Amino acid sequence: MRINPLSSDFYSGNRTKIEQNLPDGAIAIIHSNDEMPRNGDQYFPYRQSSDMLYLTGIEQEQSVLVISKIQGWPTTLFIRRPNLMLETWEGKKLEIDEARKICGIEKIQYIENYEGWIKEAMTLTNVVYLNSNEYPKFFPSINSRDERLGLDLRNRFPLHEYRRLAPLLWECRAIKESEEINRLHDAISITGEAFRSILKDSHPGMKEFEIEAIMSYHFTKHGATHAYQPIVASAVSACTLHYTTNHQLINDDSLVLLDFGAEYGGYAADCSRTFPISGHFTPRQQQCYEAVLRVMEKTIPLYTPGNTINSINKQVYLWMEPEAIKLGLLKEDEVKAAGEGVLIQKYFMHGTAHFLGLDVHDVGRKDMPFKKGMVLTCEPGIYIKEEGIGIRIEDNIMVADKPVNLMQFIPKEVEDIEKLSKK
Repeated sequence: MRINPLSSDFYSGNRTKIEQNLPDGAIAIIHSNDEMPRNGDQYFPYRQSSDMLYLTGIEQEQSVLVISKIQGWPTTLFIRRPNLMLETWEGKKLEIDEARKICGIEKIQYIENYEGWIKEAMTLTNVVYLNSNEYPKFFPSINSRDERLGLDLRNRFPLHEYRRLAPLLWECRAIKESEEINRLHDAISITGEAFRSILKDSHPGMKEFEIEAIMSYHFTKHGATHAYQPIVASAVSACTLHYTTNHQLINDDSLVLLDFGAEYGGYAADCSRTFPISGHFTPRQQQCYEAVLRVMEKTIPLYTPGNTINSINKQVYLWMEPEAIKLGLLKEDEVKAAGEGVLIQKYFMHGTAHFLGLDVHDVGRKDMPFKKGMVLTCEPGIYIKEEGIGIRIEDNIMVADKPVNLMQFIPKEVEDIEKLSKK
């Protein structure tokens, strides 16, 4: 990924937010991401850690940021030293002045100086904040660079007090500044263009990966990448929530569920749309689709300060249940006997909202009260495996007294989808 960085004032402001929450004499250490081996002598395309991007805008590997509250020891960034042989094979690496222009950090050194610097710094501090990925549903089999080098530091300096940096970063990253909202608008605009092209160019008899190719073309054309592995799921495959094989033939009467989004400049869009490959919904498909759409339209106004993901999830289950009764999926007496919000989870089994930003599942807790400037998804759905119908509609919403739908312009009404399909 090659990003167009935001302003150096933005990154300086983010570091200041962290510094203000550190006690005097403490340091916080943030490492760049690993280069991840693919196979043979190949690496996966490099993607910088979101925390390093948030605090510096530096996307180069083998970088270390130390935010310092030690008297006389300024915040320092360590980067790789450029050399001709390295650049011949891998391309340009940042000079110190170039890195300073991006991140606004005055004190920048080359990475070979880090070991001596940190040893001396550890004699001057008692409190060290270490970073780690604390996303509660993510269980990777390998430790991140932050975690590995944090454990190494603990082993070498066991008498220091170590604290978690993630809670401080979560509080800061969850509220988006205006520059971040503009970057999200860019990612969402690219995503919307791709969807309009999909409606125009898709047809029965295609393979799901051909639709994925349309997405990829539009993303690449605008200097974006996929924010996550896209879902292109037709018919019953749409009832598998994280279906990503995208290899099935799309039959004439199938609904196609898309869950996809562009990542532009480090920021992710997250969009779900469901459309008929024939260009026209069957009466049953439209009935189910409009049930989901009605719930979505009632849910978006809930994205106001003070609300939470947990409260939205609970309310949406309650709203979806009578829709399922109308669709003949549930019986009213059975719902009453089981208790509200229980039986619907057979047909709507996931949450409605998650935070969005530098990560598609961005930092933030389900019980964290919403504040103005937070951005979350709204994605109700219904999945009827026995009928081969899976429907999810997802927009990205900015929290405000009157919530702002950042995806309002991406078609989702039945009439608009059928009109744009022009089959």
